[in-house]
Amino acid sequence: MTEAYERGLQTRREILGDAHADRVAATLDDVTTPFQDLVTRYGWGEVWSRPGLDRRTRSMITLAMLTALNRPHALRLHLKGALNNGVSREEIVEVLLQAAVYCGAPAAEEGIRLAREVFAEVDGA
Repeated sequence: MTEAYERGLQTRREILGDAHADRVAATLDDVTTPFQDLVTRYGWGEVWSRPGLDRRTRSMITLAMLTALNRPHALRLHLKGALNNGVSREEIVEVLLQAAVYCGAPAAEEGIRLAREVFAEVDGA
């Protein structure tokens, strides 16, 4: 494994949690391995690990982009990651409100719905 891959695995675990990283590892096969290698090395190992932005900022940007792209599965995952990176619930709501203006109300409404679900899960409700 390359240094970027190892760094990516560590970063993914720190942001999204061991349970998520273990679930991904359990799905690796001939079809999924090339994609996960790419995402781990470049997404997590190179981009998320760069010093130019802190993880809180990267999380808020990611939430806005996933809202704009209407990617609820990834948004749910990164909502949890944002909380792990120190983004407050209030800041998450502000990001989603900003997205409503620039991405559209339906996309932001889905984000708000997912945020409520994630907050409830984190609270154990």
